Amino acid sequence: MDIKALYNRVIGGHLITREEALFLYKEDLGDLTRYADMIRDYFCGNQFDMCTIINGKSGLCSENCKFCAQSSHYNTGSKVYSLLSEEEILADAKKNADQGVMRYSIVTAGRSLSDGEVDRMCHIIRRIKEEVHISVCVSFGLLKEDQFRRLKEAGAERVHNNLEASENFFPSVCTSHSFSDKVQAIRAAQAAGLDVCSGGIMGLGESIEDRIDMALSLRDLGIDSIPVNMLNPIPGTPMEKYESLDEKEMQRIIAVYRFILPKAFIRLAGGRGLMSDKGKACFMSGANAAISGDMLTTAGITVDKDKKLLEELDYRIKPL
Repeated sequence: MDIKALYNRVIGGHLITREEALFLYKEDLGDLTRYADMIRDYFCGNQFDMCTIINGKSGLCSENCKFCAQSSHYNTGSKVYSLLSEEEILADAKKNADQGVMRYSIVTAGRSLSDGEVDRMCHIIRRIKEEVHISVCVSFGLLKEDQFRRLKEAGAERVHNNLEASENFFPSVCTSHSFSDKVQAIRAAQAAGLDVCSGGIMGLGESIEDRIDMALSLRDLGIDSIPVNMLNPIPGTPMEKYESLDEKEMQRIIAVYRFILPKAFIRLAGGRGLMSDKGKACFMSGANAAISGDMLTTAGITVDKDKKLLEELDYRIKPL
């Protein structure tokens, strides 16, 4: 087994096995990232999927995810508010579209939205689609298939629902809902005809095997938009004293994910602002997507700065 042979097999259609992924994880970083970037170029070219997000409902979440500033179980001092108004969300969508952003996601804290809240969001999505040239994504928690169908009919195109971790490690991260709850919601969204964006967070204490197992689960679910977050330890959460991952470790993770998910948009998300190069090395290691602008409760990188970086790397923002 060698990395060049695995590269040739991947571009020929081979699906990397768990054993092969573990082998790749231990390979020389320079070779690993170079071949991963070649796989990205072979399957995806220089298209780059940029999105922005808005925190549409903040704080007081019933769930106990140990990394999250918005959980009601922890005292983090994060903002608390109910659903933003239609005009606030519409204005933000227009502002992002004017900056050249093609994909915009509305994210809400909580296990799931109520039926009434889903109806409100459907109305807002319809207005965005009528008035703004932008693709709309939603992250509304563990909804049911009929709720997802209503969102699709309103104009939503993609649902975001992170697995967060491997099935084995998930109980160490959250006990108020399960890995299978996540999978059930993802399959409900897919059954409703929506694309799904799903990934996880690195640096939660998981093993290398856990990272690979999560990627394999995403592949089994047919996910082609994969956010890879790096833990940003939030004071007040159980993970506040965790050390952030080394940037080279993030490059390694991204590169192995590209081998496992060769055709996906692998998206740098939360924690990118902690990297000294703001993700540049990862964008040369197989990543070809990003969340730009601010995250939910932490600062990110501005759209203008990201566009300059993408131009430097000869990426082109994926059109609608």
